[in-house]
Amino acid sequence: MNTAATTAPKILIVGGGYAGFYTAWKLEKHLRRGEAEVTMVDPLPYLTYQPFLPEVAAGSIEPRHAVVAHRRHLKRTTVINAKITGINHAAKTATITGPDGQSWEHAYDQIVVTAGSVSRTFPIPGIADNAIGMKTIEEAVAVRDRVMSNFDRAAALPAGPERDRLLTVVVVGGGFAGIEAFAELRSLASALLKDYPQLSFDDTHFHLIEAMGRIMPEVSLKTSEWVLKDLAKRGAYVHLDTQVTGAVNGNVELSTGETLPSDLIVWTAGVMANPTVVRGGDLPVEERGRIRTRADLRVGTAEAAVEGAWAAGDVSAVPDLSGGGVGGYCVPNAQHAVRQAKLLAKNLVAVLRGEAPRDYLHKNLGAVAGLGLYNGVFQSGNFALKGFVAWLAHRGYHGLAMPTWERKWRVLWGWWNNLWLGRDIVSLEAVQTPRAVFEQFAARPRPPQPVEAAPKKDAPAGPAESKAASDGGKAAAKKPAKKPAKKASASA
Repeated sequence: MNTAATTAPKILIVGGGYAGFYTAWKLEKHLRRGEAEVTMVDPLPYLTYQPFLPEVAAGSIEPRHAVVAHRRHLKRTTVINAKITGINHAAKTATITGPDGQSWEHAYDQIVVTAGSVSRTFPIPGIADNAIGMKTIEEAVAVRDRVMSNFDRAAALPAGPERDRLLTVVVVGGGFAGIEAFAELRSLASALLKDYPQLSFDDTHFHLIEAMGRIMPEVSLKTSEWVLKDLAKRGAYVHLDTQVTGAVNGNVELSTGETLPSDLIVWTAGVMANPTVVRGGDLPVEERGRIRTRADLRVGTAEAAVEGAWAAGDVSAVPDLSGGGVGGYCVPNAQHAVRQAKLLAKNLVAVLRGEAPRDYLHKNLGAVAGLGLYNGVFQSGNFALKGFVAWLAHRGYHGLAMPTWERKWRVLWGWWNNLWLGRDIVSLEAVQTPRAVFEQFAARPRPPQPVEAAPKKDAPAGPAESKAASDGGKAAAKKPAKKPAKKASASA
């Protein structure tokens, strides 16, 4: 019997996004064989590289190339595709709920909470029913297919309100995620026009709604103003100091009194820590709904750590020791999540070996955004790049930051092909209902036919009739059958 397998500490990683994947990946590198058992739980079998979602929505990157399969690259980690629906750290158990709804308890010695974030919305009428986020690969694909399908439909319609609605895109939120998605979709629409002679540039309408007085707070005011001017040149409208007050039936109502009928509303107005994990556990939570985390990435406060609990990424409130974080904490982005995960893996191994963990300290390197093909913006301190050079910096940075060389090559190969062949403009919206055609033409059993009534029986015979029938039967039995004629027999 292998005693190391039964006595080794059990490490449970909650979530397989940036922070979760990188924590498991680096633990496999730093842990000695048999030193610990690592289990990662996530409902999805892959990591989504979210900076590529706008390019996926614009048809510039193949969707599967923007995700990283857990099982392909985590060879010594047990991967469970399920949800963590409860954490009882006092007992060091977590409740795992599978896709079928069945739940079970999982015991651990060390827990790493990296459950990430979800789209943060507000109770605005119609948003929950009509809008779509830009946080998952599935959402990016759905947005891409909707834009292309709407062009197909609009091209068959005469000019009018319905065609305008199909060709109107509304993006809510002017942060990096919103601006990148907005600019990439505008670039896609402009590129599609050459294949739709029935439509003109003036038929397409793009609106971005931002509640603040500026966009992209991650860059300088001067750079954000350049982005506004660039978008205006490309026929994209940005509504500053404006809020969405309703979106019932796709009619986007603004605080200015304007109404924008649209068939595509993309919501990018902020994120919040995964509420299922945060609210379903007994780990300390700060006022913004994130798990309270120390600078060394252990859960707790600066005065005391919660033994055996760690957190990183968007779900955690990690102090920003560089002084550049909003409210004193690291902002929720991939740059911090990846670096926190790498240090967390080292710190966890250090604690298992009786050594002291180190504090997380990272100064923001800057921000880079793609604004459609051959256009971008880059900001680092007071230094800024704009246009084609910034676009090259954007692709260069994210091409290198994409996890694993296998995925890097797939992305680079796709970019190279698109350079010569152009982006693919085929809509696969029907994949959302893959059995529709099969069901339409599939043969089905005929419905059961009504049972025919049985024929009525004859009335019972009287006594005389019965006697006559009986006598006749006896006579027939006594009378011998006629012999066949010889002549007939011979001829036969």
